[in-house]
Amino acid sequence: MSRTKLNMEALTEQIRSTSAFIDDIHAELEKVIIGQKTMVNRLLIGMLANGHILLEGVPGLAKTLTISSLAKTINTGFQRIQFTPDLLPADLIGTLIFNQKTGDFTVKKGPVFSNIILADEINRSPAKVQSALLEAMQERQVTIGEETFPLPEPFLVLATQNPVEQEGTYPLPEAQVDRFMLKIKIDYPTGAEEMEIMRRMAQTKKPELLSPVIKPKTILNARNVINDIYMDEKVEQYIIDIIMATRYPARYNIKKNVGLVDYGASPRGTINLNLASRAHAFCQKRAYVTPEDIRAVAYDVLRHRIVLTYEAEAEEIRTEDIIETILGHIQVP
Repeated sequence: MSRTKLNMEALTEQIRSTSAFIDDIHAELEKVIIGQKTMVNRLLIGMLANGHILLEGVPGLAKTLTISSLAKTINTGFQRIQFTPDLLPADLIGTLIFNQKTGDFTVKKGPVFSNIILADEINRSPAKVQSALLEAMQERQVTIGEETFPLPEPFLVLATQNPVEQEGTYPLPEAQVDRFMLKIKIDYPTGAEEMEIMRRMAQTKKPELLSPVIKPKTILNARNVINDIYMDEKVEQYIIDIIMATRYPARYNIKKNVGLVDYGASPRGTINLNLASRAHAFCQKRAYVTPEDIRAVAYDVLRHRIVLTYEAEAEEIRTEDIIETILGHIQVP
């Protein structure tokens, strides 16, 4: 037996034992969350790949409930911040407070100094607040006065936004949205799921309380294992071809997309597609990445990184249509 095969078998066994907590989280979340398995899986992928997530969906689809419930399954810090038009950056990151007794300024840290941050309705806050949060997301640190403070690990921002109500909102610029690893679109539950939701939730008592099933160290250990997941050179080239096709459709003979895309995915999209596909393989308890892993996360990684032309918007073409056409044309290795 070759050394490579032995290494792969050892890594597979390590992944099976390391990823056991995923089933525990799913089992705990099912106590309060009905359906929405795709959303839960993507939240886990973002957490494992150390990437922030933007969730978009109409009100009442359990976005906030799912995020807060996920935080409860991990024995870690959690802060929910309701974004409003009158929110200030200091309300988020903290500020300096003058101490009259000592005559000095002391630092009062804001709610962003936690492990899991739920930024509820992020598009309801002004640009200054959005940029303060997005800077913390990118740099993993916050500067208050003349001091810089590192944010705790793991640090994950899960932001929600409502696509329906646009009055009094401040849409996130494309450059800032690009800092989110995944953008998840939440859809309505099925009829059977809706029936279960009604039977379980239409009660005056609060739903069942959740218990922590893992510690933050479990997440950090899993991230180290994900770095060792094998990706063949042909699979890496498949990622590059998909990204390049978002920028230069004519080079890949994707005539349907020519003239519809203003800007394609950035290099950050390439990195995140690689990381998210590794995390997806980890969740499937595999030691290697397949093209199916890439296709599974491609929509969530790319939908907010493709800027359409006015012609595409006039024809009511969505970024999902562009991605679907690309995945249909690029040869699978």
